[in-house]
Order: sequence, then C-alpha cells, then structure tokens
Amino acid sequence: MYQRILVPFDASATSTKGLEEAIQLATLSGGHIRLVHVVEVMKYATGFETCAAYISEVIPVMKREGHAILDKGKHLAEKAGLTVDTLLLESMGSRVSDLVVQEARAWDADVIVLGTHGRRGVGRFLLGSDAEQVLRLSPVPVLLVRGGKDVEKLAETTSLAAPER
Repeated sequence: MYQRILVPFDASATSTKGLEEAIQLATLSGGHIRLVHVVEVMKYATGFETCAAYISEVIPVMKREGHAILDKGKHLAEKAGLTVDTLLLESMGSRVSDLVVQEARAWDADVIVLGTHGRRGVGRFLLGSDAEQVLRLSPVPVLLVRGGKDVEKLAETTSLAAPER
C-alpha cells in the first residue's frame, strides 16, 4: 500500500480537496504525507523593482507565505493523527510540475495526490495543466482529485483558500 504520499499544496480549494483525499489514503495505509509548496520566484518580477529590493523584500514575503500555506496543510493532516512533513521549493522559471516530479523521485514517493481544476478546451490550453504534466512525467502513480463547483464555493467560505494577489 502507499506509505509515502506526496501532496503538492497551495491552499486553494482544489489542493485542499486533494489533501483531504491524501489524508484518507494515509489513514487507511498508515502512510506518511509530505506536503510540497512551490514558490515561483520569477512569477511576480515586473522589472520595475531593483534586483536588491526583489531579493531582500519580495522573495522573503513569498517564502513566508509559502511556509504559512504549508503550516495550514500540515495542521489539517496532523489533526487526523498523521505524520506529515513539509517542503518549500523555489522555482527559478521551472514548471511546478517538473519540480513535483523531481521531488517524487528524490523522496522516493509511492504516490502523488493532487487536486486539479479539470479545465478543458481553451481554458486548459491557455493556462496549461500542471496536473496533466505531473501525470505524464511521474515515475509513480498519480491520484488526481477533481475540483468542481462545490469546491469553488468552498474556496469562498474556507480560511484555507489561497490569498488573492
């Protein structure tokens, strides 16, 4: 059974739903959860700020927020009586999916559990799909947990929803 469960987590409603599924799986298998959050360091670089300001002010805030997100997810898993650890990764332009797959290999994960928006058509084409890319590249089984309209409503009412930027 799955003992090492890797869960990419950003505190969005869909990733929270993925974590809830991973918690159920870990409870059944006696498994260990590793939560991973990726800070996309270049995502908010505008070019108008100096390099020093970006490095000394913006990136530390992003890391602090990333750790806060991981703490929220860790609290959920620990509340269920599970062993969980967290890992904050920094992306310097790499796709989130690539970093998740690298971590699955490095940590020797048994399964990756992640929430997905389930976008189709133009929305998927324009936004890309990290979940699909993880599925294509993963060396281990991937459990995709589909979001939906009730998950979007949950995001409006839960404190775990990712902060607006």
